[in-house]
Amino acid sequence: MNERKVLIVDDEFAIRDMLRMALEIAEFRCLEAENIHEAFTRVVDDRPDIVLLDWMLPGGSGLELLRRLKRNDTTKDIPVIMLTAKTAEDNVIQGLDVGADDYITKPFAPRELIARIKALLRRVAGGDDEDRIQVAELVLDGESRRIFLADEPVDMGPTEFNLLQFFMSHPERAYTRNQLLDQVWGANVYVEERTVDVHIRRLRKALQTDLRDYSDLIQTVRGTGYRFSSRGVAAR
Repeated sequence: MNERKVLIVDDEFAIRDMLRMALEIAEFRCLEAENIHEAFTRVVDDRPDIVLLDWMLPGGSGLELLRRLKRNDTTKDIPVIMLTAKTAEDNVIQGLDVGADDYITKPFAPRELIARIKALLRRVAGGDDEDRIQVAELVLDGESRRIFLADEPVDMGPTEFNLLQFFMSHPERAYTRNQLLDQVWGANVYVEERTVDVHIRRLRKALQTDLRDYSDLIQTVRGTGYRFSSRGVAAR
């Protein structure tokens, strides 16, 4: 049986125990850590498929660990879901900006968390679309899940990749944030609309390199949402 490994990083035993029981029922294998130093060691040694990371931890915040994971070439692609207090609005945006793939606010239902974990793992694994899509010097290879701009590889997270893949497969059409959530995150997963804005910012930043700036392919459509448009790109 190929169990997916989930690392639970939380300093409260009761929360770790609750999460572990829910995840094991859902047939995940659970690893646990109660501080950022122990957590980083577990990530490096055990290579979990996903990390559930609490914001407030002894010996340093979850954000500090998130930054460390995203700076390290061997751990930067491991998806991370932040667990945050309901009132920590700035924390949510800050965590997503640093590199968190998703977040869930406390208190939460275990069933919702399991759904979010499964949806994120599906996004990381990618779908069955193995097409190679090209717009001028921007190339998306669905089979290898790699992006190239002017023949140089572009580093971006799994959610940004899936967003770009959806946009490039459906150009010149405006999508609302809710439509993007349904198409990229999944219709049965609750994610707030502002999450889309954060990942759009990260996608645009990834499309700005020293050689080329293709960030304006992702257009903001006032009163609606976003659109991918390649009109005018050939003139560059």
